[in-house]
Amino acid sequence: MTALARPAGAPRPIVFRTRGRRHGPITRLMSPGDAGQLVKPFVFLDWFDAEPGAGAGFGWHPHSGIATLTLVMEGGVGYEETTGVKGEVRAGGIEWMRASGGVWHTSSLSGETPTRGYQLWLAMPAALELGAPESRYLSADEVPAAGPARVVLGRYGDAASVVPAPAGITYLAVTLKAGETWRFEPPAGQDVAWIAVHKGQVAAPERVSAGEMAIFAEGAGAIVFEAAADAAFILGAAAKHPHDLVTGSYSVHTSRDALIAGEAGIRRIALELQARGLIALR
Repeated sequence: MTALARPAGAPRPIVFRTRGRRHGPITRLMSPGDAGQLVKPFVFLDWFDAEPGAGAGFGWHPHSGIATLTLVMEGGVGYEETTGVKGEVRAGGIEWMRASGGVWHTSSLSGETPTRGYQLWLAMPAALELGAPESRYLSADEVPAAGPARVVLGRYGDAASVVPAPAGITYLAVTLKAGETWRFEPPAGQDVAWIAVHKGQVAAPERVSAGEMAIFAEGAGAIVFEAAADAAFILGAAAKHPHDLVTGSYSVHTSRDALIAGEAGIRRIALELQARGLIALR
């Protein structure tokens, strides 16, 4: 899948859009084998929308080579990692886990209200894809804002996230009132950009409605958003990941050798979980 480059001086058109595939309370908007090829290092995106008691969540499962970021819009998500970290993220909060050389984790819904939000996977640069795992969890009041945008990853305006993400990545959660206009100026070198709308509708300049993900042509130009109604969306921008995506079931790496090493790390942890009676290996 190849993105169309933007002619010099032209506005950045939308080159790809999707409503994803829904499975119960989960809508998969992007995977490494489809839209993730266009906007890597962003390689995977799920929207989750579950009512209390719906049983949504994920049992113990592994990752390597990537970082996962869960952004909770409403409700709460409980989490536990094989690093020993566990707790709960409430509305507005962030769960960041860089799996690198291998981590298993589990999550569940918490609270008595609907739980809604996004889970994003980021492909890591080669220097980090097999390193030690790293986690960071933020409450809503620890996420800084620049105008209508909460800065989840990276820096925008005068605000900077404390999440230790690799350089060259911006991830924002934006809220606009009907009729408001907001101009996004991508940081230097960040040539891929996309949005996913979960409330209302924005014109950019083409309309993007709740439930849609849209990818813009590669380039350095600004993108202007106008809310046709009260709107909320996430936006990602980054310097494009320079490597092919080498994937396993829950892993993304820069080479076959790195994938083999990551999956070996996953297997070692799996044996520990089996010994504790938490999983059963086939």
